[in-house]
Amino acid sequence: MEALILSFLTFISTSFGGLFALKNRDKLHLIMSLTAGVLLGVVFFDLMPEIFSLAKNKGFDITPSLSFIVIGFLFIHILEKLALIHSRRHEDEYAPHHHPTIGLIDASGLSFHSFLDGVGIGLGFQVSVHVGLIVAFAVIAHDFSDGLNTVTLMLRHKNSIKKSAVLLLVDATTPILGTLSTLFFTIPDSSLMLYLGFFAGFLLYIGASDLLPEAHIGHSSYKMIFLTIIGVLFIFLVTRVA
Repeated sequence: MEALILSFLTFISTSFGGLFALKNRDKLHLIMSLTAGVLLGVVFFDLMPEIFSLAKNKGFDITPSLSFIVIGFLFIHILEKLALIHSRRHEDEYAPHHHPTIGLIDASGLSFHSFLDGVGIGLGFQVSVHVGLIVAFAVIAHDFSDGLNTVTLMLRHKNSIKKSAVLLLVDATTPILGTLSTLFFTIPDSSLMLYLGFFAGFLLYIGASDLLPEAHIGHSSYKMIFLTIIGVLFIFLVTRVA
């Protein structure tokens, strides 16, 4: 019961993050700078340490997970480029590096990660209430940025406000579904390590190869650099407290 209640708090946190991005969409380049920092922070202060911790505690070989970082990076890169090639064969109504399909791909990937955040909460409470509370705190704290990221990626790729709101709702709901799913199955640690590596590569591509370059096109400023650093520090502090 505690796990389910806390999963509803993730819904609120994610929704607030997405609504903030929608309200301030006229400052999208600033939000992208912040979002890029958040994604890089998640990769290096959340996902990577978790991979190394599992490898150390369970005696797993780290090489497959590191390979999946590259696979995840290339996977989202290839999907984006294929979507762009496909769009150019039809009508070139979007900017050279923008297409709604790419936004849907990126936001859907974040929603799947949010589902596994909910799984983490449920499994944490299966271990103990203490562990469950720690996991839930970490998820709730960074779900604001998940909502922010989802809407930012949708808007950045020329999706409508309505579609962005729908994906935000999906992203906010999936942690609840993830928590409920732990009543029926668990994820083996070996599979979890591969997923973490894949998703780290996914986020690394979006943050470093997608959002950061796009944010600075025609808008570079010290403020944007500062916001990226703030995004990284925010995730660092959340993971350290958790």
